[in-house]
Amino acid sequence: MGEIEGTYRVLQTPGSRLGAQKNTGVSTLEPGQNLSTAMALSPAKTHERDLQIKIKMLDNTVEVLDIESKCYGQALLTEVYKHLNLIESDYFGIEFQNIQSYWIWLEPMKPVIKQVRRPKTTMLRLAVKFFPPDPGQLQEEYTRYLFALQIKRDLAEERLTCSDNTAALLVSHLLQSEIGDFDESEDREHLKTNQYLPNQERIQGKILEFHRKHVGQTPAESDFQVLEIARKLEMYGIRFHLASDREGTKINLAVSHMGVLVFQGNTKINTFNWSKVRKLSFKRKRFLIKLHPEGPYQDTLEFLLGSRDECKNFWKICVEYHTFFRLFDQPKPKAKAVFFTRGSSFRYSGRTQKQLVDYIKDSGMKKTPYERRHSRARVSAHTSNTDVPKQSVPFTESLRTPGSPASATAPFHSVHSSTTPTTALPIFAETSPSSVDSRAPYPRIPEKNTATPAEETGRKLMQQPGSSMLQSFQGLSVDHSQLSPFTLKSPLSLNPAFQVNLNSAGQGSSPLLSPVLSDAGGARIDDDDEMKRKRYPTDKAYFIAKEILATERTYLKDLEVITVWFRSAVIKENAMPEGLMTLLFSNIDPIYEFHRGFLKEIEQRLSLWEGRTNAHMKGDYQRIGDVMLRNMSTLKEFTSYLQKHDEVLTELEKATKRLKKLEMVYKEFELQKVCYLPLNTFLLKPIQRLMHYKLILGRLCKHYTAEHRDYADCRNALKEVTEMTSQLQHSLIRLENFQKLTELQHDLIGIDNLTAPGREFIREGCLYKLTKKGLQQRMFFLFSDMLLYTSKGVTGTNQFKIHGHLPLHGMLVEESENEWAVPHCFTIYSAQKTIVVAASTRLEMGKWMEDLNMAIEMAKKSTEKSDMLLENSVCNRSNRSSDEVSLEQESEDDIHSSRSSLDRQSHHRANTTMHVCWYRNTSVSMTDHSVAVENQLSGYLLRKFKNSNGWQKLWVVFTNFCLFFYKTHQDDYPLASLPLLGYAVSSPMEADGIQKDYVFKLQFKSHVYFFRAESKYTFERWMEVIKRATNSPARSNLLLPKDEDSHTD
Repeated sequence: MGEIEGTYRVLQTPGSRLGAQKNTGVSTLEPGQNLSTAMALSPAKTHERDLQIKIKMLDNTVEVLDIESKCYGQALLTEVYKHLNLIESDYFGIEFQNIQSYWIWLEPMKPVIKQVRRPKTTMLRLAVKFFPPDPGQLQEEYTRYLFALQIKRDLAEERLTCSDNTAALLVSHLLQSEIGDFDESEDREHLKTNQYLPNQERIQGKILEFHRKHVGQTPAESDFQVLEIARKLEMYGIRFHLASDREGTKINLAVSHMGVLVFQGNTKINTFNWSKVRKLSFKRKRFLIKLHPEGPYQDTLEFLLGSRDECKNFWKICVEYHTFFRLFDQPKPKAKAVFFTRGSSFRYSGRTQKQLVDYIKDSGMKKTPYERRHSRARVSAHTSNTDVPKQSVPFTESLRTPGSPASATAPFHSVHSSTTPTTALPIFAETSPSSVDSRAPYPRIPEKNTATPAEETGRKLMQQPGSSMLQSFQGLSVDHSQLSPFTLKSPLSLNPAFQVNLNSAGQGSSPLLSPVLSDAGGARIDDDDEMKRKRYPTDKAYFIAKEILATERTYLKDLEVITVWFRSAVIKENAMPEGLMTLLFSNIDPIYEFHRGFLKEIEQRLSLWEGRTNAHMKGDYQRIGDVMLRNMSTLKEFTSYLQKHDEVLTELEKATKRLKKLEMVYKEFELQKVCYLPLNTFLLKPIQRLMHYKLILGRLCKHYTAEHRDYADCRNALKEVTEMTSQLQHSLIRLENFQKLTELQHDLIGIDNLTAPGREFIREGCLYKLTKKGLQQRMFFLFSDMLLYTSKGVTGTNQFKIHGHLPLHGMLVEESENEWAVPHCFTIYSAQKTIVVAASTRLEMGKWMEDLNMAIEMAKKSTEKSDMLLENSVCNRSNRSSDEVSLEQESEDDIHSSRSSLDRQSHHRANTTMHVCWYRNTSVSMTDHSVAVENQLSGYLLRKFKNSNGWQKLWVVFTNFCLFFYKTHQDDYPLASLPLLGYAVSSPMEADGIQKDYVFKLQFKSHVYFFRAESKYTFERWMEVIKRATNSPARSNLLLPKDEDSHTD
């Protein structure tokens, strides 16, 4: 009745539900009681006739449960979860096929017999209902095991479509989980009797090839890899609902954690993020999405589904997904109306993801072993402390929202059936091992039989995970989903239309964290909720080792920008010549593969160091030197690859100039959020990482006494890495200079050959130039042979356009404050013209004058080629005196030059160093860049909310003078960034009212941020690296001769 049959307003503020009707009503619930527990705890009528319900579990066994005939869906769900001893139950649901043969979810708040038409003959099945974007959000190994079984089911039913390579890799991990290490005859026999994929015989060779590389991998690790690969696929967790748009075009609708999705065939063509959606509703067969008016689409979108029931079913799924992933608290039930109601009263009745995570954290579940039905004699502990490598943070941020009980007591008992699995899905039918009771899908061993800690430790030590080898990319088709098998990273988000949606701060995220640097919501700790400190080691060596782990994780993500994301972009567009592809990836792929194994070793050692094993065994693992020595020795074999990076950078730059298609792909890729730094910066990371190893090992050696058992290994590892850095030192200086020149080449308008041989970058920054209109802000760039000055355009490109250049040969610089009565003013005399400029501070003026004078001295020693370089590099249109150009004329010229540089019109990165210098009125030298490279850091920090006492936990990466904020270390791109040029770092003062330890303060004018570290060592390290990177060092050895070592150790 009414105009709209069902409506749901999408929340913009987590924790509250908009659109709840304010009708007067009477609630029948007791105080503190919710609908779920009310239904589950309702008293049973003993005289009611029992009803037998058959449920197919995720391992394909069938359970028969006796329930009351008028039993509600919640009671059946509770009984199933209790039977499975399933803790993270809210991710799951029970589904069944209706008369029209499409799957619908069992509703908890309705009687079963009113939903299932023929309950005695209908086969219900347990399934994953909510697919989180990151399997790391699943706290329990057992839950990940069930999720892996769901992926297995989706593959067999062709719901999870992917390339042959990806399918083969997924099946290989499933094989490793089920039958253990590779044995060719055993594998072939198993694949004959078990159908994982339709037509799997066609790719059986690939499956065996992949399985061969998983030797030593535990079932838990295999499950994690399955989920890690699957989550990157476009069809992960997608359930299609047939529909058509207003023009009658056939489409598929789906819902995910990020919002409502629109597909054409299997190709996603649109995503309506929850942040953009204002209201969801349906009227008969029409499904309506109302958007916020500022969105790029019309206000209301309409889709037509097959029937009213299908439309209502999809609307309900959308409501549940939004509530589960976006809200903090379970919605309150609508009050019963006294007279009549309008619209559907349906609301999600379970726990939200945030409540579920809180419940697991706060409940402290005991370790309860469980049996894997298909795994041969492998027992895994059902605990949140799994073998899967995860970041171990020695301070836990619990969200103090009480969770509802894991399961409510049901008024009935279950009767297990020995019935064999149904043939409805024969591809899942498998013979259970004789050691496992066929009646129990996931039998759990009673707690009294739990393995002793020593046994558990022994198992962990014996299970050494193997590292997969990098597959050759020769002959790779344009189907970029094939990247997934090799890298576990899908480049699907490189599609520009998709990436725009992905970049939304709130999208695709767990409800645990709000958009960064915003006080709305977020993972927080109130003042009365002190940190829960785990009893981890407090030795300084442990925190140094942890710094190695944190920075290695960031480094591996940086390598993936090239090996995964950029490779995908060029393969998709077929933009890079085969020779350059081979040169680029044959050099960086082996390095990436080595560091994947290295990272796994560090994670395992830190896990042992932190005491997740027997106390008497822990001592042997409270060191990191042996791991570093072993891997630094191996890394020496890759020196030849690192020495080729010079050639790689040069050839890549030449190719982008020569090939328009590659240039477009390059520039578009730099606009993607995953490319958070200039692209060629990532190519320097392998050599820069060696410098980091050298510095970290030096700190370890300084910390240890000579008698410490770890000292000798650390010392020898330091010798190994020092030998490598000495070989690559000059190469790094040359590459950093070339990288900076190419970056400026891409970002400046009006110069063609900035990367000319012999030219060196010295300083960039903001100065005020004296013109006929007074002081005008300009951006200056000092090189070894010339000084460029530019103005910032007022067009959409927002770029800098060159207005003049001055050769250094014959230049003279003098301080002229008294002459012009302008503070911090100095005059630059050159053969062409004389200009007067002013710096923002006296310190800035000193830096510029010192650099200019040293560069002029160096230019005197150079040959006449400087003049030739100037003539060839700077365009004619910029060779005019800027003294005669008014501000209005400059703006018109900016527009003209922007239009004449069509390729750059829509390709611009606004967060470059030059833009930060422009807005902060400061400058940065090449020496500053080199110091910043050495002072990089990663790790978890707590950021204080501005308007409350809460703290937000973030993964923070400091590089390139900037803090980048992530939800976790596993994220592919930052949520936000904070450039620190101009910021001062200090400890809080008493007036700041911060009553916590290890807090540092960042301030620029009125902008103030507080961050909290986990320990004294990490606090001091963050203070140290930020101070060193943002405060320019004393000017010395700026331009040393080529045969001298000018790198700062």
